[in-house]
Amino acid sequence: MPEGDTVYRAAKRLHGALAGKVLTRSDLRVPRYATADLTGRTVLDVTARGKHLLTRVEGGLTLHSHLRMDGAWKVFAAGQRWNGGPAHQIRVILGVADRTAVGYRLPVLELLRTADEHRAVGHLGPDLLGPDWDPGLARENLLGDPARPLGEALLDQRNLAGIGNVYKSELCFLLRVTPWLPIGELPAEHLGQLPVLARRLLEANRDRATRNTTGRREQNLFVYGRAPRPCLHCGTPVRAADQGDGSRERPTYWCPGCQWGPAPSPETLGSGLPRRAS
Repeated sequence: MPEGDTVYRAAKRLHGALAGKVLTRSDLRVPRYATADLTGRTVLDVTARGKHLLTRVEGGLTLHSHLRMDGAWKVFAAGQRWNGGPAHQIRVILGVADRTAVGYRLPVLELLRTADEHRAVGHLGPDLLGPDWDPGLARENLLGDPARPLGEALLDQRNLAGIGNVYKSELCFLLRVTPWLPIGELPAEHLGQLPVLARRLLEANRDRATRNTTGRREQNLFVYGRAPRPCLHCGTPVRAADQGDGSRERPTYWCPGCQWGPAPSPETLGSGLPRRAS
């Protein structure tokens, strides 16, 4: 699932393959840009901004893409067979002398003036893996709506950029609170830890192929994807329910034995309401 660490790795891979090289092939398979041709321009850099990718090319242009749930960028050597999906899923091809970058299933692809990048990413909060990271501003943003559930606030990229559904669930577990706890009720010490812990998790995973939040080889994640298996800490069955960012529902995981705070109704989930951890 693409989150800030995944997009960081994609940007690093694309930058290494394309930056400083002249495009010998350019194919934007989006009707709006069907006639756009970047061939002959040098790729200046590829950078991640939260979950967004910005590929800057000579002439003041930026190709903006977003992976969302299913998108992927693949890089292939000259002569290597492409294996990212069927041809009809390809949205963009950028080729240089020795590499070809292919974007599959990209739900967002637009060509902008570099000076207008703010139209695509200007709404984002501090980037957890970016040079603009500011934990104080992230805390301030999160507290802008104290009644908002913590999980929703973490997913809102306007507060801080880079957290997705996996890190949302894992962060709430590490803080020992449910994702439905109003962020204004989060203990002060937890609120202080939250941005630091979030950055630490993403930094630890930005160069890993397999995401790990537990520090254990045999189990990579504490709660995400574990329902109804037992919690690694207390043995209580992990639960799952839908929670989104206010616009889209997504599966959320938590341990009712370790995490305290509100949760969906027992009529929906059965027994075992969350309790305050001792």
